[in-house]
This record gives sequence, C-alpha cells and structure tokens, in this order.
Amino acid sequence: MSFLKTTSVAVAITAGLLLSAVAQAHPKLLASTPAEGSDAAAPSKIELHFSENLTTQFSGAKLIMTDMTDMPGMPNSPMGVKAAVAAGGDPKTMVITPAAPLTTGTYKVEWRAVSSDTHPITGNFSFKVK
Repeated sequence: MSFLKTTSVAVAITAGLLLSAVAQAHPKLLASTPAEGSDAAAPSKIELHFSENLTTQFSGAKLIMTDMTDMPGMPNSPMGVKAAVAAGGDPKTMVITPAAPLTTGTYKVEWRAVSSDTHPITGNFSFKVK
C-alpha cells in the first residue's frame, strides 16, 4: 500500500472514530436544585444542570407530587403539578417554575433532555418539601 493510501485510510478511520464519539455524547444531568433526595423548604423554582447545551424545543420536564401523606383527606396518588418549563440563563440549564407554592410532600421531576445530537435522554429524581 502506498504512503498516500495508508495516510488516507488512517485519516478516514480517525475521522470516523471522532464522529462516532461526538454522536454518542448525550446530555447528562449533573446537578439539580433542590438536589435528588433532599428534604427542604419549598423551592420557588427547580433547576436542572446538564452536561451539554439543550435543544429547548425538544427538551422538557414534568413536576409530579407523589406522596401527600402529610395532607389529611387528600388521595395518596401521583398528581401533576402545574408548572412552567423554560431554558435557564445558561444553555445547559432547564428551569421549572411551579404555578403555585409547593406544599408539604414528595415530588418527582421527570425530565427529557435533547442536545445537538438530537437523541432524547430521559430521567427523573425526587425531593421532599417540609
């Protein structure tokens, strides 16, 4: 094999490996406020911080109250919480703003994050409000 062919093959293989690595890079949830498993006062907003810039038109989240044992007379089944979901000031951040103050109970955030590779990644975490 000539030097030129060998070089071309090496360049093609390297480019393929690099493109494959980029294509498999998906957004990961790095942190949230409140943090997963935390027990704190009711937040006025919930922030999700990801490893990559989000494509906001395909990303989103739902806020669900999952445990209302501290609320006598209320059914103890998951209940959606009305909230607005928007991009944060940082393109890697998603912000969930409840329409009304959160009451005592356990909440779950179900999120969907899409970055430039267009592959949706989903996840969830829970926190408690005192």
